[in-house]
Amino acid sequence: MGWWEVSADTLAGSRFVLSPLAETIAALKTLHRGSAAHPGESAWLARHGPAYRGRLADDPVTAALVRAALGHRWNATFLTPTPAAEGTAEAPSFTDELAAVRATSPDTARADLAVSLGGRPLPGPLRRADDLPERTAGLLEWVWQEAVLPYWPRRRRVLEADVLARGAQLSRGGWTAALDGMRPGMRWLGANRLQITAADDHPPRELAGAQLLFVPVTPRQSWVSWDVRPAAGGHRSAVVYPCSGALAGTGRVAAPEQLGALLGPARAGVLVLLGTPKSTTQLVALTGQGLGSVGRHLKVLSEARLVGRRRAGRSVLYFRTAVGEALVAAQCDA
Repeated sequence: MGWWEVSADTLAGSRFVLSPLAETIAALKTLHRGSAAHPGESAWLARHGPAYRGRLADDPVTAALVRAALGHRWNATFLTPTPAAEGTAEAPSFTDELAAVRATSPDTARADLAVSLGGRPLPGPLRRADDLPERTAGLLEWVWQEAVLPYWPRRRRVLEADVLARGAQLSRGGWTAALDGMRPGMRWLGANRLQITAADDHPPRELAGAQLLFVPVTPRQSWVSWDVRPAAGGHRSAVVYPCSGALAGTGRVAAPEQLGALLGPARAGVLVLLGTPKSTTQLVALTGQGLGSVGRHLKVLSEARLVGRRRAGRSVLYFRTAVGEALVAAQCDA
């Protein structure tokens, strides 16, 4: 299995961060794969997939570049730079993050592509091109503008909700609870060992003195990155993982009949959805109810101490209290 040796100091100093560039790379991976993980993603792919395929059809060099960069086992390192360690309140700007891709030298890009191709020769156009980093940045900028930015405010709220939920898991069950299942094959092994993948062909990495970041994205994509050419700030490693919060519009959760009889179907539906923290905007999108109705339901649930609220960045997120959890669990088991 592939695992990282993570010291107690490194783990204690680790952070959850948001990254518009990571979200864009995850969107690029989904567009290139062409298959959806849920109905909401199917609608997104149907809207943006044809334009993406058309763009690559008109630019064979960039098409070969992205095929090589998204290798079967490894991503090209320059495509997935480790995010800056910004907090969730103010995610770094996409332009600032993209500068790291643009700053890559053509020789470094070609070397990274050779690794992602597993040692197979680079296609001729990629060996001859001297603008591979700029082409990569141009494609990522297009994906951001066309397929991510229009949804970014909503996606950011989903990501903030995931970070809040992970923080709650951390406070209740420690790092084992927060990290297990974060990405496929990942779990805390104990003895300073974090399993990154179940595959056994990845050499262990020692992260003593490194900065460890956890980066949620809304598409069902995951990868790891690290600074092999660190700047003055020292080594940074990141785990990019698919967030646990469902995107608005992926389907509604039916409330148990008994809970609906007790609270009213609409209010019960809001309480059930708060199994993971959500904002009022997310609840409006998920329930199909108006903002005023959702606000009234939250007020009643809060006064009954079934729901609490907490600020995460620029959003206010609502979550089930222990009493709310017990009520939902009792009605679901009835």
